[in-house]
Amino acid sequence: MSAEDRRELVLAAAMRAFGATGYAGTTTDAVAREAGVSQPYVVRIFGTKLELFLEVFDRSTRQIMAGFQEVIDARPFDPDSDDDWERLGLRYTELVLGDRAMLQVMMHGFAASGEPTIGARARARMGEIFDVVRSTGCTDDRARDFVAQGMLLNVMLAMDAPAHAAEDDGLTALNACAFGDMLPMLREQQGPTG
Repeated sequence: MSAEDRRELVLAAAMRAFGATGYAGTTTDAVAREAGVSQPYVVRIFGTKLELFLEVFDRSTRQIMAGFQEVIDARPFDPDSDDDWERLGLRYTELVLGDRAMLQVMMHGFAASGEPTIGARARARMGEIFDVVRSTGCTDDRARDFVAQGMLLNVMLAMDAPAHAAEDDGLTALNACAFGDMLPMLREQQGPTG
């Protein structure tokens, strides 16, 4: 295995490990076990746990930005078109549903912003995501609403809300409002997780 392949193996393992237990709850030893390598090897490649976390956090947020840019670049984006906003929203949904660890790392990164370096990075990435959305030509208010809806979906998916939608009237209504026609598919995909 090449050095780059081993690096990617460790990054994928770090995404899963940090996604499951967050920044504070994950050690470089846990990442090493997940990757099937030694802990000194992880440290040799990435330095500190913080540097490794920042790399996987960057990877998750950059995937979101790249996905948005693909949609925007695919054809002219009309900021007054509900269809174009739906295309952007669907791409986001595909990304966060396609890689649960990516979603969880992103959420853990925002939540761990009390650590100054993570906080600075989270703020920078959120600003960059906002700038990509604004590049559609929309107003700042429309971009804010789109990002806010995305954050609501993040929170609901992170807590497996679709799989538990029937447990509470308020949660049922919020799931229906947030996910609409996608809710049955999400329930099936997530299934009961506890």
